[in-house]
Amino acid sequence: MSERNEEPGLSSGVRTVGGITVVDPSLVRRAVAAAAVGNVTEWFDFGVFAYMATTIGKVFYPQSSPTAQLLATFGTFAAAFLVRPLGGLFFGPLGDRIGRTKVLATTMIMMAAGTFCIGLIPSHDTIGLAAPALLLLARFVQGFSTGGEYGGAMTFIAEYAPDRRRGFLGSWLEFGTLTGYIFGAVIVAVLTAAMPEQELLSWGWRIPFLIAGPLGIVGMYLRLKLEETPAFAKLVETHEAREAESATTKLRDIFLRHWPAMLICGALVLVFNVTNYMLTAYMPTYLSDELPPGISSTESSVLQIVVMALMLAVITFIGSASDRFGRKPVIMTGCIALVVLSVPSVLLIQQNTVPTVFSGLLIMGLMLVVFSATMPSTLPALFPTNIRQGGLSISFNISVSLFGGTVATVMTALIAATGDLMWPGYYLIGAGVLGAIGIWFTEESAGRPLPGSPASAAPEEASTAR
Repeated sequence: MSERNEEPGLSSGVRTVGGITVVDPSLVRRAVAAAAVGNVTEWFDFGVFAYMATTIGKVFYPQSSPTAQLLATFGTFAAAFLVRPLGGLFFGPLGDRIGRTKVLATTMIMMAAGTFCIGLIPSHDTIGLAAPALLLLARFVQGFSTGGEYGGAMTFIAEYAPDRRRGFLGSWLEFGTLTGYIFGAVIVAVLTAAMPEQELLSWGWRIPFLIAGPLGIVGMYLRLKLEETPAFAKLVETHEAREAESATTKLRDIFLRHWPAMLICGALVLVFNVTNYMLTAYMPTYLSDELPPGISSTESSVLQIVVMALMLAVITFIGSASDRFGRKPVIMTGCIALVVLSVPSVLLIQQNTVPTVFSGLLIMGLMLVVFSATMPSTLPALFPTNIRQGGLSISFNISVSLFGGTVATVMTALIAATGDLMWPGYYLIGAGVLGAIGIWFTEESAGRPLPGSPASAAPEEASTAR
């Protein structure tokens, strides 16, 4: 007699075998692809803004000095992170109430719309102070939507993935992030190399932002085609009164009962995102504006692209390693590497030659990829299913807003105030220490069910268990 049970609350690609949730591999692949494609669009949008910081400063803040232009541009970049916690507070608990897919489709189109609108804003020379004001408004839209995007995408993949493959499958989310950054970097590098500066300032800078519109429509379509995660479907089935629970009650539960998990999540997000934004958002400007003349901006962009391509090549292998050896030892290795290797990597970059810059960026990139590959599977396991998206989105966005999105602004200000070019190295060391403390207090989750969810397995694993 078969132990298979097709449950009415689950989609056609999901079944239970001996109490274990089994998801059809094709459905898992579609879920991972939908989440990753959305991440491609989101981080293409954010990456383009960072890579074009110098150009944007000239377009929207032309009356300022070069340093003031950079500070204003990075301040606008960081402004999006001010509203990210509000987006997390709104979209996170909403995803725990109405479902993951609806929220992810909404955040996808909001992010793309905000970026597309940046490409339509007239310059400061045309409409004066209204130009930077509209730019700030578009960044607020981006930040609000991103507040619900990344936590929701992590939750979505984690809840579809079999327990023993969550690290590998979760790493594809950051594969999408890197792909978006590379896509943005390639387009900006080509435009910068191919266009005279006057044409770039006049209209060429708009091209990458306008591309976001079609990308957003594709991402929204892919996400709307997917059904809810098995874990959320089970939650709906067993908690029919969940809809009646107020948002205030949900938030009170998150902050009062799950604050230890939020603190741990905040520390892990800090080390992940400080390293991320140091490499992807600040290093291009550090090379072009802070260091004495050396490599060209085109060479710098090419080196960044090569480093991120190498990260793409190894990220899923590191995700698999976390399934095999555990999340804690892999992440702790990355934290120790930050403490030991951050200063050497910055010293290499300061030499400002192609070989040394590449070596420094590669060291930084390999440290980052350790976190990129493991955090999408580590962070969702900190929270139970009924508050997972809310708890994760809120704690993630508070931490990334305070420490990640401000990296470029803080580095620019510290170097301008002190003249010390080693601040990026010092900052990364501090992040590594805090990340190590966070992972020390994290419970190992590799190969285990998510809190509040039944065990899940691939079909072949369920057959063996049976």
